[in-house]
Amino acid sequence: MKTKAVRIYGKNDLRLEEFELPGIKDNEILAQVICDSICMSSNKAAKQGTDHKRIPDDIDKNPTMIGHEFSGVIMEVGEKWNHTFKPGMKFSIQPAINYPDGPVGILSAPGYSYKYIGGDATYIIIPNEVMKQNCLLPYTGEGFYPAALAEPLSCVIGAMHACYHTKPGSYVHQMEIVDGGKMAILAGVGPMGLAAINYVIHREDRKPKLMVVTDIDQGRLDRAAELYSPGLAASKGIELKYINTGKMENPTKSLLDLTDGKGYNDVFVFAPVAPVVEQGDRLLAFDGCLNFFAGPGDPNFKANFNFYNVHYNFTHIVGTSGGNNDDMEEAINMMSKGLDPAGLVTHIGGLDAVIPTTLNLPEIPGGKKLIYTNIQMPLTPLTEFKEKGKTDPLFKKLDEITIKHNGLWSLEAEEYLVKNGKPV
Repeated sequence: MKTKAVRIYGKNDLRLEEFELPGIKDNEILAQVICDSICMSSNKAAKQGTDHKRIPDDIDKNPTMIGHEFSGVIMEVGEKWNHTFKPGMKFSIQPAINYPDGPVGILSAPGYSYKYIGGDATYIIIPNEVMKQNCLLPYTGEGFYPAALAEPLSCVIGAMHACYHTKPGSYVHQMEIVDGGKMAILAGVGPMGLAAINYVIHREDRKPKLMVVTDIDQGRLDRAAELYSPGLAASKGIELKYINTGKMENPTKSLLDLTDGKGYNDVFVFAPVAPVVEQGDRLLAFDGCLNFFAGPGDPNFKANFNFYNVHYNFTHIVGTSGGNNDDMEEAINMMSKGLDPAGLVTHIGGLDAVIPTTLNLPEIPGGKKLIYTNIQMPLTPLTEFKEKGKTDPLFKKLDEITIKHNGLWSLEAEEYLVKNGKPV
């Protein structure tokens, strides 16, 4: 069977190609990809090429498929796995498979390291290790984009679970955010910050009493407040405040004043910017935990940290990259129960939009960029559907559907696009 896929050959060398897939082995699965969400990690991989830890050294001769936040439909199942998976099943994938014998060892991941599996493709072959590591996850909810966005949601779920706290006199770490505590999400209205806000509001087992979200872009703060309003948060028992620290004379003091000077139990840093990390350090309460979520592209990235407070105030820091299987399953379960990540999505495109979008992602404003891999479509902001609809009936209908759903992407819009978009 032929597939069309975007493959990486080296630094800034991505190519959309059509080629033949080999027949599947008894321990493999053939699948059709429907939707992929382009991640900043793919941009880093494209820029770094073989310098990236998940990219094999021989991609100039054996290119790998890119894209790791994706969903689709199982087409054919090898004998080893036909008792678990069936043709027609919808799926999502946990790309952090943690398989020591992969192409680049333990860091091997679909969307980086493999010749025949990645989200930016029409058809893929899912290798045995993905199923062996329980990383092929059935999805029973509606549509496909929620399952594609389950992976980024799992990352913020993992970040919440990875925070830890202590008790004086005990060496046992108590994992998790402080239930009923104070939380700050700094530089928090980008795509992943929005996912974190959405998760915190809809989580049922624990949540902060106060959640402060900061940024210096008022437009993005306003959009976040529309999507996940303080009123919605209040209905869940959370006092939510969106704050533009760029307009404050002394932002650290102002943020501390919201806690009566006591600080925040859990601080999340969503931008790899040293002053933001250092501000997070200054905001920590006694036994406060700072989660450095944003992965820097610079391997020499550094920021100052107050080690007096580490010693006397028991402050600590943790960093998370991706989620594990449990986080992914929690994300898919929340999606299946109706948690809608549509608020993260600001752009839609087809397979032909992958290369320019991936290479230029940091310069493209907005949130998540969804790719429907079986259609041709330039990357298009939802806000431009109306203008394009004046000359293109596809966009005219998509605009009508989007307006009906309060300006957001939706299952209805996805279904229409998949059925009516121009095939690749």
